[in-house]
Amino acid sequence: MASSLNLLHLLLILLTLSSATATFRHRRTASHNYRDALTKSILFFEGQRSGRLPPNQRMTWRRNSGLLDGSAMKVGDFVRFLRVDLVGGYYDAGDNVKFGFPMAFTTTMLSWSVLEFGGMMKSELGNAKTAIRWATDYLLKATAQPDTIYVQVGDANKDHACWERPEDMDTQRTVIKIDRNNPGTDVAAETAAALAAASLVFRKSDPNYSKVLLRRAIRVFAFANKYRGAYSDGLKSYVCPFYCSYSGYQDELLWGAAWLQKATRSPTYLNFIQSNGQTLGVDENDNNFGWDNKHAGAKILLSKAFLLQKVQSLHDYKGHADSFICSLVPGVPSSQTQYTPGGLLFRMDDSNMQYVTSTTFLLVTYAKFLTRSHTVANCGGAIVTARRLRTIAKKQVDYLLGDNPMRMSFMVGYGPRFPERIHHRGSSLPSISAHPAKIDCGSGFNFMHSESPNPNILVGAVVGGPDEHDRYTDERSDYFQTEPATYTNAPLVGTLAYLAHSYGQI
Repeated sequence: MASSLNLLHLLLILLTLSSATATFRHRRTASHNYRDALTKSILFFEGQRSGRLPPNQRMTWRRNSGLLDGSAMKVGDFVRFLRVDLVGGYYDAGDNVKFGFPMAFTTTMLSWSVLEFGGMMKSELGNAKTAIRWATDYLLKATAQPDTIYVQVGDANKDHACWERPEDMDTQRTVIKIDRNNPGTDVAAETAAALAAASLVFRKSDPNYSKVLLRRAIRVFAFANKYRGAYSDGLKSYVCPFYCSYSGYQDELLWGAAWLQKATRSPTYLNFIQSNGQTLGVDENDNNFGWDNKHAGAKILLSKAFLLQKVQSLHDYKGHADSFICSLVPGVPSSQTQYTPGGLLFRMDDSNMQYVTSTTFLLVTYAKFLTRSHTVANCGGAIVTARRLRTIAKKQVDYLLGDNPMRMSFMVGYGPRFPERIHHRGSSLPSISAHPAKIDCGSGFNFMHSESPNPNILVGAVVGGPDEHDRYTDERSDYFQTEPATYTNAPLVGTLAYLAHSYGQI
């Protein structure tokens, strides 16, 4: 018996040494500078800022914009003057509109990135928190009135008919809201999720701010749940086809409740999840995760409560999470995911990289949960380990950063070759310092249609990416492939922090 124990002990020592050697070898052979990519992925958000920019603004070609947002709203032929402060927040992509739905999701994912991997960010943690706070300060303004949320600033149709710097924009800054009479459960519940997640980010570093965020999250979620309806039903002409709620609002209710359960540890939200999980679609076999559909994210988040916090009533969420994860793994019986010949996860032509970054984040996050709970994913009889999930995730990030048939990084400013003609107004037009005179709505299209590279580099921006055949055309007019978005970068922040730490770069 003693000899058997000694043999087992020896084997464990050998396995440990082997693992350490493999890790060391693994770190020496990193093909990319993940730390540099992490720094740039966060810097990107400064290029998307709306409002009055701070003295330490690093994206220096940007200037103040949208300083009267919320002061007036056009109704028909009349202008109604408001007294709502909606200055700040982020422009969602390459336009000058502030869409509350994707902005809230961006905030949630930035916060989740920090919560899971912030300890690995070192000097970038402060910048990540600053990026989150720029959004939450705005979301607090947008939710200041009870049972009302201002969910958009700017008329997207009129904005998209112009090609203007945000500093020059003279299109209508139409203010759109939801309330008891015009509900928007989806955007309200996502906003609640964003505020709750951010409250956890600031719980230790700024406890008073954290409490403000959490109180607001609780109130906003109650509004979302009480007055139910998809926001694009009543606001279709303003928010569609840009950010319609195609998946309905059930996923956001589950997602919002999951974040509030995590932030409050209150039985109220746990009971809500237990009682409503099925009606909110937890059994649905959807494998998309992004600004519109949150089911997969909710499944992963709730599986953590079971795996690591031993909340037994959430036992089934481990199976739900496994089902989603297994759909991504090539070669297992339940795999449902398409990959390009070059190995990129492919969902759709329109800004496919947003699904790559969000899915990759879920892979490394679930791998973390599996490792800490000493378990694996069961994929229809096939066992999938945390290590395999990390391998899949790394391959996606490496493709994004340049390991692809185009030999091109799809992050602006990273690597020797990257997109130079991105679909982004501020980046493609001369800066205020280079061209102080106003560039009006129509004149801007001369720059938009130019074949010259963008004069201002939007460092860190991840573009929509290549098509299903790994082909990419660096043309501004092709917004499917060349437009960046905040919700594409947000989940990548966490994944890059994990990779930079894993390879000893940070």
